[in-house]
Amino acid sequence: MNPSLASLQHKTRRQFLRTTGQFSLGAIALNTLLGHKAGAAMQAGADPLAARPPQFQPRARRVIYLHMSGGPPHLDLLDYKPELVKRDGQPCPDDFLKGKRFAFTTGVPKLMGTPRTFSQYGQGGIWMSDAVPNFHRVADEFCVIKSMNTDQFNHAPAELLLYTGSARQGRPSMGSWVTYGLGSENSDLPGFVVLISSGVQPSGGQSCWGSGFLPSVFQGVQCRSKGDPVLYVSDPPGMDRALRRRTLDALQELNEIQGQELGNPETATRIAQYELAFRMQASVPEVMDISREPQAVLDAYGAKPGESSFANNCLLARRLAEQDVRFIQLFDWGWDFHGTGPVEDIRDGLTNKMARTDKPIAALLEDLRQRGLLDDTLVIWGGEFGRTPFREGRTSNSDVLGRDHYPDCYSMLLAGAGIKRGFSYGQTDELGFAVVENKVHVHDLQATILHLLGFDHTRLTYRFQGRDYRLTDVHGSVVKDILS
Repeated sequence: MNPSLASLQHKTRRQFLRTTGQFSLGAIALNTLLGHKAGAAMQAGADPLAARPPQFQPRARRVIYLHMSGGPPHLDLLDYKPELVKRDGQPCPDDFLKGKRFAFTTGVPKLMGTPRTFSQYGQGGIWMSDAVPNFHRVADEFCVIKSMNTDQFNHAPAELLLYTGSARQGRPSMGSWVTYGLGSENSDLPGFVVLISSGVQPSGGQSCWGSGFLPSVFQGVQCRSKGDPVLYVSDPPGMDRALRRRTLDALQELNEIQGQELGNPETATRIAQYELAFRMQASVPEVMDISREPQAVLDAYGAKPGESSFANNCLLARRLAEQDVRFIQLFDWGWDFHGTGPVEDIRDGLTNKMARTDKPIAALLEDLRQRGLLDDTLVIWGGEFGRTPFREGRTSNSDVLGRDHYPDCYSMLLAGAGIKRGFSYGQTDELGFAVVENKVHVHDLQATILHLLGFDHTRLTYRFQGRDYRLTDVHGSVVKDILS
């Protein structure tokens, strides 16, 4: 029997109507009911990474997201609490503990005021501690959101909620939604690039840049600043570029035949990925070679060619932004300041950690501004949650100072495209236990990022298992007060 006919015998009516294309009765009826949906509809046979227009005029063309994996201690960096300092060492009031669960703290912990010194910087009077000296000079680039809020107090679920809109695995990541909606402006580079420093992946794993149920062509591509820029892209020994081209041409013919027979969108994804990988063999080594940068630029970032570091990744982020990569995601491990060892102490440990990160971040903002890129590049800094206003339970009697996980309130920094400069938004109470003004949930942050990129977050959807999914699930509102 003809294999195509055999496969048709096993199809249900629902599968048939779903796969017969845009002119099927089901598709015609759906379009009649819903009208034309703005967003990321891809024509059959088209390049899934082709550039697509947003739903309305965007303020941002690209995003650089700097994720500090572990949850930075915001009370020692950005949210100054003089009253907490006055009450340092006192038992935590019962009202703040009732009904609360903490990752590693039980009983009645002791309040802990920051040991850091705070001052106001820039024309906007942004409060910052002495742990971030290089942020001081770029304070007027930042919008500080002090009223962030999440639902999760453990790392992996909190990172998944932040990047996929769900605390469970299986949903597309934020960068995947962006490339699904906008495609890529550079046909020789991925639309979504991931860079990791400090040697460890985020707790949420590759789901933080995975495509979930979206076609896999929209997942993030992890690049490296040391060794081969992208694993498994280089040709194996004995295969030159001409032979690789002939191999891909043969594979494409076979894939196109299968695509015509079965209509599986992953076939188009496979073709696009093979072709992109072939082009990346020439384009990626060039853009990832930071030795081409002037020494003054390398010094400003603290970057060293050939090494793997957050500084190198910040410089790479600027180079990728210049090449119109849509979503550039940096993950840096080591921000879980429990106080279980000297590197997790919010005194010297935090000073040392920030010394490796605030300099390249400040240099990145200055570099983007000088090159005229910051006006249409959204830069975001933050973690998956904050830290408690009290000492972490396991280390409460040690000489090392640390804080437990805290989802109820924390701080993030935004800068660049469409964002107010030198601006503080939201407030927490005098001890830092709860948001008292302008709460911003992670779904609100997601909605705001999509808005700046030209999307109504409620209309950027993908149908899966009988319902329309979106990054913000059924939540989220644009935080209009932080928009310029």
